[in-house]
Amino acid sequence: MLIKLHRQNPAARNLKTIVDCLKKGGVIIYPTDTVYGLGCDIFQPKAVERICRLKGIDPYRAQFSFICNDLSQLADYAKSIDTPLFRLLKRSLPGPFTFILPASKAVPKLLKAKKDTIGIRVPDNLICNMIVQELGHPIMSSSLPGESNVEEFTDPEIIHEKFGHLVDMVVDGGIGGTVPSTVVDCTDSRPIIVREGAGHLVGVEIQEW
Repeated sequence: MLIKLHRQNPAARNLKTIVDCLKKGGVIIYPTDTVYGLGCDIFQPKAVERICRLKGIDPYRAQFSFICNDLSQLADYAKSIDTPLFRLLKRSLPGPFTFILPASKAVPKLLKAKKDTIGIRVPDNLICNMIVQELGHPIMSSSLPGESNVEEFTDPEIIHEKFGHLVDMVVDGGIGGTVPSTVVDCTDSRPIIVREGAGHLVGVEIQEW
């Protein structure tokens, strides 16, 4: 199913359809402030495992991200957020960043990496954030399966043609971006960029790996 939403004024009826799909264990493709993502409800383990099968990865070894709708929700799923880190998060979010943080006990065990960490995003995208808000907790996020060219990553109608048979719903929020988020590891005393992407951290000294 391809379901279209207005970027600035998504219809409540369509949002409910998407959230109902997630609550029933559905897998969706949805827009963010960077590239389109593949996701599901974090509390639906069968949906998580389904995404892993689509991507050919081991769920216990995979590194997934959570999409949260604000800093308050983010804080529920991450621990050890000191004042300097909170300032960095507050200054950077919402925005095109994924922050790797120590996972709290609220994170389902299946979604924790070996180091007991989790990647967390708060995208600057109204559709994405309203889906999470209506759901009441984060959605799991991953990149689209397989290899795709730029057009397939950005055009939701082509995404639907290519991947629609693999998922329950493709959310059309307009043309997406081509550059993924910047990933910042915040599990040590000093943040480290582990992937350069769309986001640029101004005024923060970060050592690149």
